[in-house]
Amino acid sequence: MRIRIVFSAALAALGLMFLLPATAHAHGDTLKVVVTGQRNGHVTADVTWENDGDAVEEAVAATVNAVSADGSRTLGPWRLVRDPGAAPAGWTTAEALPPGNWKVGVDVGFPALGHGELEVGVPVVDPAPGTPAPVGSSPAAVAPSAAAPDPSGASPASAPAASSAQAPDAAADTEGYALWWTTAGVAVTAVAGAAVGLLLRRRRRVRLDRLG
Repeated sequence: MRIRIVFSAALAALGLMFLLPATAHAHGDTLKVVVTGQRNGHVTADVTWENDGDAVEEAVAATVNAVSADGSRTLGPWRLVRDPGAAPAGWTTAEALPPGNWKVGVDVGFPALGHGELEVGVPVVDPAPGTPAPVGSSPAAVAPSAAAPDPSGASPASAPAASSAQAPDAAADTEGYALWWTTAGVAVTAVAGAAVGLLLRRRRRVRLDRLG
């Protein structure tokens, strides 16, 4: 009985020894790394199994390095983290590249080997437009008391008073002229009426004298 149990356990262990490597190598032994670009300066990449194109479900140990176009600056190594806003194969970086042109390289060491690179351009983002500051203050309104004096010598404050004082005099003169012309017209009409009356009387007397 014990021999059967030991023999069965040995067969099971032997089967697991052959089954586990087969399962581990079902996707292949290399990874396909495609650097897809950047989003707000964060490097984006797709990591899949090169054999069947499936997304990598395990944690990925990868480093990201970037070199400027002129080779004067280097950034990294940064690590890849899962991109929650992308497909299951999407990965990104927590750090962001500054504006400029960069040659980005991604090297994966686990769960398998893989490499990808791409030239990435990060544009300069213009700041949000704000309210422009005034170039100069508008000229202040000149108070009546600060106005320049009149060349004639009269102050600006006395000028309106003089004008208002002259207005009643002009109105009085106009009324006086109208009254004078009215009186003259009445006098002329009266004189003309008297002359006409005398002329009619004389004509009447002449007629009476002729009839008598």
